[in-house]
Amino acid sequence: MENYDEIKYQEAAKRVKKIKGFYTHLTVFIVVNTMIIIVNVQNLDEGESFFKFKTFSTALFWGIGLAAHGLSVFLPSLIMGKDWEEKKIKELMEKEKNNKWE
Repeated sequence: MENYDEIKYQEAAKRVKKIKGFYTHLTVFIVVNTMIIIVNVQNLDEGESFFKFKTFSTALFWGIGLAAHGLSVFLPSLIMGKDWEEKKIKELMEKEKNNKWE
């Protein structure tokens, strides 16, 4: 049972690392894009519109990447459920145990 607890701990640690990576990515996204917006607003010519594609293109494409990152972190548990991972770990451990005895 100790091996099972160690495996569960390692799985949880991996999950936390993925979530932390996403939140770090999100924080950097917000900070950098806020700075880009501030610089763009300060450099506007008189009468020039702020709403141009070049102003938002970085945020748009980076946002698509950020959304993909978020989906890769959070979507598997939403689709498969939280118990799926635990069941799969038990299944693989049973297969490994049975293969050792054959």
